[in-house]
Amino acid sequence: MAMRSLTSKTRTLHSLFQSLCTSKSHSHRHPLSTLTPLNQNPPLPGLVNEISRILSDQRNPHHDLETSLNAFSSKISTNLVEQVLKRCKNLGFSAHRFFLWAKRIPGFEHSQESYHILVDILGTSRQFAILWDFLIEMRESHDFEINQEIIWLVFRSYSRANLPSDAIRAFDRMAEFGLRPSVDDLDKLLYVLCKCKHVKCAQQFFDRVKHKFEAKAKTYSILVRGWGDIGEAVEARKVFDEMLGRGSALDVLAYNSLLEALCKGGNVDEAYKMFREIGSHGVEPDACSFAIFIRAYCEANNIHSVFSVLDRMKRYDLVPNVFTYNCIIKKLCKNGKVEDAYQLLNEMMERGVSPDAWSYNTILAYHCDHSEVNRATKLISIMVKDNCLPDRHSYNMLLKLLVRVGRFDRATEIWESMGERGFYPSVSTYSVMIHGLCKKKGKLEEACRYFETMIDGGIPPYASTIEMLRNRLIGFGLLDHIEILAAKMERGTSCSIQELAKEMRGNKACVRSRNEETELESE
Repeated sequence: MAMRSLTSKTRTLHSLFQSLCTSKSHSHRHPLSTLTPLNQNPPLPGLVNEISRILSDQRNPHHDLETSLNAFSSKISTNLVEQVLKRCKNLGFSAHRFFLWAKRIPGFEHSQESYHILVDILGTSRQFAILWDFLIEMRESHDFEINQEIIWLVFRSYSRANLPSDAIRAFDRMAEFGLRPSVDDLDKLLYVLCKCKHVKCAQQFFDRVKHKFEAKAKTYSILVRGWGDIGEAVEARKVFDEMLGRGSALDVLAYNSLLEALCKGGNVDEAYKMFREIGSHGVEPDACSFAIFIRAYCEANNIHSVFSVLDRMKRYDLVPNVFTYNCIIKKLCKNGKVEDAYQLLNEMMERGVSPDAWSYNTILAYHCDHSEVNRATKLISIMVKDNCLPDRHSYNMLLKLLVRVGRFDRATEIWESMGERGFYPSVSTYSVMIHGLCKKKGKLEEACRYFETMIDGGIPPYASTIEMLRNRLIGFGLLDHIEILAAKMERGTSCSIQELAKEMRGNKACVRSRNEETELESE
């Protein structure tokens, strides 16, 4: 019933956007009046940034988004549309309007990938009313064939939105779109439900429909792992025993699921006993089997057992993946054994496993926490040499350290080198510099320069950054500087920045969002 009323509501919402785009197209015609070949070359990053900024600034229904987009009609391509949509995954309304606007350009057709991305965007932004109406229109217009992957995205979106019942109803509605649910669809639904901790709902649904499908070991393994993830080892064992009772062909994945469930439930000894018996059932343990115990021993701070398992893997010629190595590196750094962590990095590369940014950042965090400037900067150089480019967290941690200890010259060098390495600072990176400089004697003017650069780049600052900078300027009696910055914000190209000018003047209370609080504290 809820789904039916939801669909009726979507007609109004989607029709509103359709008519809105149509009216804008008629009053502001696209420059392309005839069918012309559209540019399919890779779009310039600047073009993607410019369109993405427009979608971000004009996200409200009353904004004349289509008129602003018309200037880009002659430059549109499927590649450009895909990149813009990927960049704007948190802008459901704007992304949808952009999609409809592009669809009306003469000679242009969306790629299948664009349809997939938009469905994902609408689901991620919880615009479920528009999403269902969009799917129904696609079905009726035959513009795009709705496939299983599209429905799987709907499953995932509802699960992540803590709406497991709606995810299940989406499964029941597959027939409306000409899709006959298979065991693969069932597996996908159960997987996303369990991934989002809706294990009880997943189990209840499976018990209701399992007579309709030929469930395989994979199906049961999903539920076993789901129960294990929430610490219900007893329930996991029940599902595993049911799998045995139905005569399902057991594989290493099934055993690994139960081993992991037992370990997460604190039954490591029982898991190890089962691990030793796997071979007698004709199943050979793999690297994942051993990794389960490595994670369990790391959790228990049993480093000796961790390296015993690693040595055993070497004897079987099994190589841990990067996530397993990262788990050990994190534990070593937490225990102050950073030299051992470096040795493990070397071992990874010797065994053909490429460390990722997380591997290096864990060690970098240790150096930053202990104010080891030289080792921290050297590690960044090692990352670049090893073809693992530093990411936002790498730079934020290092810059925060350099400013904190007063190495402003090195901070400037690092800042200037970021662009050469293909990294362009985001709002969090600017905030690290501005907050750090505001706390240092004689560095307020430099903090203002970073703030102005951020504004010139069209990056809206955090409210907490505005508040800190404003309060510091007031403390030094520099009220004219506040007005200069506010006026600059009002002249900015971003609507969001223009609106924040009020906060710089103090006309509006600054409220720190939970996201920016987490961003600043975690770096």
